[in-house]
Amino acid sequence: MNEVNERNVINEFQLSEGTPYPLGANITDDGVNFSIFSANATKVVLCIFDPQSHIEIAQYVLSQKTHHIWHGLLIGAKADLLYGYRVFGPYQPELGHRFNHHKLLLDPYARKLVGQLQYDDAIYTFDTQSKDIDLSFDQQDNAAFIPKCAVVDIDAIKQIPIAPITRKLNQSIIYETHVKGFTQLHPELDESIRGKFSGLSSPAVIDYLTQLGVTTLELLPVQSFFDEAFLVKKELHNYWGYNTVGFFAPHPNYLASDDIGEFRQMVSTLHQAGIEVILDVVYNHTAEGNHLGPSYHFKGIDNASYYRLLPDDPRFYINDTGCGNTLNVNHPQVLMLVMDSLRYWVEVMGVDGFRFDLASCLAREPHGFDPRSRFFDVLMQDPILCQVKLIAEPWDIGPGGYQLGNYPVVFSEWNDRYRDTMRRFWRGDDAMLSEFAKRFHGSSDFFEHNGRGPSASINFITSHDGFTLHDLVSYEMKHNLANGEDNRDGHQQNYSRNYGVEGETDDAEINQLRQRQKRNLLATLLLSQGVPMLLAGDEAGHSQQGNNNAYCQDTADNWFNWQTIDWDLVKFTRDLITLRKQYPLLCHQQFIHYPEAKFDNGIAWFDKLGEPMTKELWADDSCHTLSVIVTGNLLLNKIGAAPENTQALLLLINTDEVSQQFCLPKQNNFDSWQCLIHTQKIDDEQEFAINKSSETYTLQAHSLMIFHSYFQGVEHELN
Repeated sequence: MNEVNERNVINEFQLSEGTPYPLGANITDDGVNFSIFSANATKVVLCIFDPQSHIEIAQYVLSQKTHHIWHGLLIGAKADLLYGYRVFGPYQPELGHRFNHHKLLLDPYARKLVGQLQYDDAIYTFDTQSKDIDLSFDQQDNAAFIPKCAVVDIDAIKQIPIAPITRKLNQSIIYETHVKGFTQLHPELDESIRGKFSGLSSPAVIDYLTQLGVTTLELLPVQSFFDEAFLVKKELHNYWGYNTVGFFAPHPNYLASDDIGEFRQMVSTLHQAGIEVILDVVYNHTAEGNHLGPSYHFKGIDNASYYRLLPDDPRFYINDTGCGNTLNVNHPQVLMLVMDSLRYWVEVMGVDGFRFDLASCLAREPHGFDPRSRFFDVLMQDPILCQVKLIAEPWDIGPGGYQLGNYPVVFSEWNDRYRDTMRRFWRGDDAMLSEFAKRFHGSSDFFEHNGRGPSASINFITSHDGFTLHDLVSYEMKHNLANGEDNRDGHQQNYSRNYGVEGETDDAEINQLRQRQKRNLLATLLLSQGVPMLLAGDEAGHSQQGNNNAYCQDTADNWFNWQTIDWDLVKFTRDLITLRKQYPLLCHQQFIHYPEAKFDNGIAWFDKLGEPMTKELWADDSCHTLSVIVTGNLLLNKIGAAPENTQALLLLINTDEVSQQFCLPKQNNFDSWQCLIHTQKIDDEQEFAINKSSETYTLQAHSLMIFHSYFQGVEHELN
């Protein structure tokens, strides 16, 4: 049915003029208003499908056009109506135009997708067998192979109540997780909700999260995405989801039912438990790939408007993302699409913020990355979006793409310098003391210059991209053969160490050292100024068997295994999170420096003899020991509080290969120090020695100790 007649095939509905805004398919009192942008199309046809067979049963020409927006009101239409578009225009790839009315296209504003993508040559606008490849023109109808859009009653979804959470970012503990991977193997969940939004908000999962103490879930992409063709050929799947096709539609495979209200219900339930939801969003590229990729929506709707094309040869795409194409957010209508999508997920779906994948792409003007770009300006002035949590992945592969520290004041940023520094520091690399101190302090050298505080730094040791924490201390080489790329993919430099054996081992001494190193890294993460982000499973000993690029490993080997949890490590992580919540001095809103008064908020550094660090000591490349005292008020970040409200934490660190003796810093203004947490291997006799008051302590190789004290002369009960 790709040939359009002026007479509808089935006259079930009447088409009237409608309105250009809002874009998408929106229910009105009289029916459904359809609206779609295309500056270069010559005709736009709305196609209606049978809800049972998904067969095209009607076509309506949207004859009304207002400022490049094609629109029409389908009188009598209701929610759940299945639809798509066929868009007419020139097929001139060499000029940037790829219109092909034989191809059914998805609505960029579709709130729900129904059906699965099936890979077939018909999903391409060109003849895949032609020697001219994308310059050729294919006349196969693709409607049988791609999902259909469904009209959604947004007002009905918004009836699900969501209680707001007003937690500040500096008080957050972020838990990066995957909807499917985290719940697919949970033994207490009914199979119908495993790997689904409803599974993530089930009582058993929420109980684990609340007991652990995390405050915020950062979900890997949940907007609709497709597998890439090259993965399908290898019988693999895009597990992570960084291949978006629908910026408004929840990924269908994560729905336990056909009701997208399941997502809002998940957010509502998590909020009731005090847990926020941040979405990892991909607005830098789409699933359509490069000039040899398929056509799902933008290519066929208006390729020259939606994508950034090479100025001298618009047949090809600018590829600052490494994924084949780059979305043209500099175009006003595309920028509107992104902002409408963000606002939809906040106002309709109830999320608390966003982490922007390859965010430098979004702020790249013709002259390069610009912190005063149109994207940032529009985002920051939006009365809804300026109030949610905004996190940038501050890089892409384009020119000048690495921009850590250069984002506007409303943004926090994934801090890869923190990640690499802490890995190298605990691995035992030389000349790391100064760099460690900067990252532990919250990376003020990157963020303080424009008035941001430590919460601008999202600190992490591991993320979805790279080794897990267990693998970080078990492998020195990546083991990505299962990805089918001959181990060429993934990071080359991981700053990891296996401590004598590559991978798993029965050697008790090596395993003890690995356990100690995991605890050292976790403790450092949760004691540092800034916002800690924990990769789901790191607290439980999760392994990817040395795969540092598990984006296509949608298998039981890669999912969270609830049967093999390291509960001792979970308890240690929980204790650290509890400690962070109990002591406000670990999450200062402003950068703290050396205290001006004896009881001010501040941070001070000492050598292992308890003496203040000097320039010579900082420059000693062979030194692997350090002490730090962080002071602060019991009343969160209150400046000028009385001495009796002041407390301190002392951290003793030994990254050396041998034991080292430490003297406690000579801080007479604090009472005796009490050990709270340590990572040493001990027996009962040594435990007593650690807990009793002493001026010196011996730290084993690769270990740390955390002490606590109140301002001298004031009696308190320790929690």
